[in-house]
Amino acid sequence: MKEKVYMKNKEIALNKLTKLQYHVTQENGTEKPFDNEYWDNHEEGIYVDIVSGEELFSSKDKFDSGCGWPSFTKPISDNQVIEKQDITHGMKRKEVRSRDADSHLGHVFEDGPREEGGLRYCINSAAIRFVPNKNKKKA
Repeated sequence: MKEKVYMKNKEIALNKLTKLQYHVTQENGTEKPFDNEYWDNHEEGIYVDIVSGEELFSSKDKFDSGCGWPSFTKPISDNQVIEKQDITHGMKRKEVRSRDADSHLGHVFEDGPREEGGLRYCINSAAIRFVPNKNKKKA
């Protein structure tokens, strides 16, 4: 149902994106490491697709990988992200896209924390929006 609502408003959603957000999500771009909004965010909450609002990642699964982009051990739900082979730039990687909006999010690598499954979802801040946990009071 949410996908149908989003598809009706896709053009409106895309027109609200900044140039960087559009470049990352629609043109498979990448933002600069350590120079993006969420790479060192430690608040509790969830991260949603900047285009459609679909829930993608939880702060509970976020970790500091040292790469300069937000990193997660897993998505909230396996069916919310789609993995595709990416052979651009002379590399062989797995691209991560959102299911409903088909937004380019980043890539998944097999160098994450072993105790959490070994994956590192390396995600562009420009592709996501952080929604803080409303039940958590700020200090």
